[in-house]
Amino acid sequence: MDARSGPGPMPSPEAVEFVKFCYDRRKVGWPELYDEMCGVAGRGLFRGWGPEDLAANGIGFTLFEMPALAALVTEIVSEDRARAKARLRTPAVAASGAG
Repeated sequence: MDARSGPGPMPSPEAVEFVKFCYDRRKVGWPELYDEMCGVAGRGLFRGWGPEDLAANGIGFTLFEMPALAALVTEIVSEDRARAKARLRTPAVAASGAG
C-alpha cells in the first residue's frame, strides 16, 4: 500500500496555529519556513513547546513527516497570499466605483 495514496489526517488547530505563528514571524514559503519552524521549536518560542510537544500536536520535522508539513505550509501560505491580494484589490475597486 502506498502511504501517499490518500489524504493524511486533518491537522490539529494547534498545528495550524503554529504554522501561522511561524509564517507571521517570517513571511516566506516552503522550504525557508521549515527553517523558521525548526528554530521556533528549538527555542520553544510557540507556547514554550519544543519538538516533542509539537509532534504530539501534529507537527513533525522528520523526513517521513515532511510531505504533510510542506502541504500544510503551502496551504496556509497560499491562503494568506490570496487574502493579501484581495485586500489590495478591494480599495481600487471601491475607488473606481466612487467616481
